[in-house]
Amino acid sequence: MKYFLSLLFLSLSLLNCTFAQKKSSFIHVQNGHFVQNGAPYYYIGTNFWYGAILGSQGEGGNRARLNKELDFLKSMGINNLRVLVGSDGKNGITSKVEPTLQKSPGVYNDTILAGLDYLLFQMGKRKMYAVLYLNNSWEWTGGYSQYLEWAGYGKAPVPAVDGWPAYMKYVRQYHQSDSAKALFRNYVKDIITRTNRYTGKKYVNDEAIMSWQIGNEPRAFSDENKEPFARWISDVAAQIKSLDKNHMVSTGSEGKHGCEEDIQLFERIHADKNVDYMNVHLWPFNWGWVTKDSLSEKLPLAKVNTKEYIDEHLNIARKYKKPLVMEEFGFPRDGFKFSKESTTTARDSYYKFVFNLIIADKKVGGYFAGCNFWGWGGFANPSEKHVFWQKGDDYCGDPAQEEQGLNSVFASDKTVGIIKESIRKFK
Repeated sequence: MKYFLSLLFLSLSLLNCTFAQKKSSFIHVQNGHFVQNGAPYYYIGTNFWYGAILGSQGEGGNRARLNKELDFLKSMGINNLRVLVGSDGKNGITSKVEPTLQKSPGVYNDTILAGLDYLLFQMGKRKMYAVLYLNNSWEWTGGYSQYLEWAGYGKAPVPAVDGWPAYMKYVRQYHQSDSAKALFRNYVKDIITRTNRYTGKKYVNDEAIMSWQIGNEPRAFSDENKEPFARWISDVAAQIKSLDKNHMVSTGSEGKHGCEEDIQLFERIHADKNVDYMNVHLWPFNWGWVTKDSLSEKLPLAKVNTKEYIDEHLNIARKYKKPLVMEEFGFPRDGFKFSKESTTTARDSYYKFVFNLIIADKKVGGYFAGCNFWGWGGFANPSEKHVFWQKGDDYCGDPAQEEQGLNSVFASDKTVGIIKESIRKFK
C-alpha cells in the first residue's frame, strides 16, 4: 500500500508539473509552436528599437509619448515589440543611435537602464511582450565594432565616413577575438541578472520578456569565420540559458542572407539546443528585388521572392520542429519619399501579402508563427529640414543611419488599417 501511494503521489506530481508547463504565462515552445497559458501564440508585431530611450527621463526620454505609443499599438492588437536593449560607446559618432547605454565596458548610463525598466513595466501592465536584442553587427548601435575598439583593435571605421569595405574588414575580426567576446559576455550577464526598479521583479522572472536575442543580424562576415561564428552563437545561447531558465533565446539572424548565403550555416546555428526558434529578415529594396523607380512595378517579383525565401527556411523549421519568425521586413513609401504625407500603396500590398502567409499557416497549424514589421514610427514628426536623424529629433522607426520616414509606419498611415484587419483574422 505504501508503495502504491508513493507511485500515486509521484504520478500526480508529474501531472501537475506538465500542467504547469502547459499553462505557463511565459511564452515558450511546445511541440514546435509558441504557447502561452496553454494556448497557441501567433502574432503580428513591430520593431520599436528606441523604446528604452523613450522610457528614460534623461536625454531623448519622453514617457508621455511612450505610453501613448503603447496604448495605440495595443488598440491595434499588437502585443509583441522587438526592442534594442541599448547602444554602445560614445555619443556623437556619425549614424550611431544616442544616447548610448554602455559608455565603456561595464559602465552604464543609468537613465537608459531606467528607461528599459519602465518600458517593461508598462508593457507588462498591457500584457505586451518584448524581444530584447543584446548586440548588433552594424554600426548604428556600436555592437561588434565597438567591442573590437574597446578590445584594442584600433579605431572602428564608420561606414558613412570610411566606407563599407573598411567596416566589413574590421568587424570580421570579432568572432576570433576572445577579448571582444569576453566584454560582450560580461554585458550579457549584467543585463539578464538585473532587477526592475519599478516592479521589483528580476528580469529572469518577468513575463513581459518573450525572448533574449543574441544580436541584430549577427553575421560571420567571411567564409573563414563560419566556424567561430557558429561556436559564438552556441556559447552565448548557452550562457543566456544558464542565467535564465524562463525565457526563450533567439539569434536575430536574417536567415541565409545573413549566413554568407549558406543555408547550412543557418540550419546549424538554429539547430542548437539552446536556440528556441528561428529568425529571418527580409528587405526587398535593400536586396535589389525592387528599385527606387520600380516599387510598384517589381512588387509582384518581390512577393514571389519573399515566399520562396520564407519557404526555404520553413523547411528547416519543420525539420527541427521550431517556430519561424520574420522579425524584420520593410518596404519604402511610394515614390521613395520620406514625408508622413506620402502614400504607402505598394508597402501596404506587400505587408498584406506577408500577413496573409502567417494567417494561412496558422489555419493549418504551421510553423510560420509571427512577424515584426520594421518599424514603428507612431506619433513621431521627422524633421522637414534634413533627411537623417540629428540630436533633438523625434525617434521613429528608421535608425540614425537611414532616411527618417523611409520605412517607418506612422499612426496616420493607411498601413495601420491593414495591420488591424490582419490581426483580427488571427482571432
